Amino acid sequence: MTRALCIGVALALGVAAVANGLFMLASPEGWYFAVPGVTTTGPFNQHFVRDIGLIFLFIGAAFLTGAALPRYRIVLWAAPTLWLWSHALFHFWEVAVGICGPSVLARDFPAVTLPALTATVLTFWAIAEGRTAAGARPLRALHS
Repeated sequence: MTRALCIGVALALGVAAVANGLFMLASPEGWYFAVPGVTTTGPFNQHFVRDIGLIFLFIGAAFLTGAALPRYRIVLWAAPTLWLWSHALFHFWEVAVGICGPSVLARDFPAVTLPALTATVLTFWAIAEGRTAAGARPLRALHS
């Protein structure tokens, strides 16, 4: 049950990230005006939106590929998790230094902090699964 749930959540996270990335690439201005709160972060910049769209494509591809390839799952999920946390912490920093009010944290939670938390849980599950899975290389073998 846990395995199926984690793989399902990883697939959902991957599909959502790919969809977001494609939206950002295909219609940067449409994305800019469609996502709540984005217009308050600064003027529209097509290049910037598309740059971040590429990042979301890679994040989504990493979660989808990790769901399909258990051998590489830890690194495929850990790397985008680090970016997702960097993004979330940047939002907290903006509040801490007074750029935004605290209310933005609640508004941004579903699209910023929740994916970072979800990715963290998935990555820790992948680590635990990697240690116990039949036929998986022990983690200590990676240090040899």
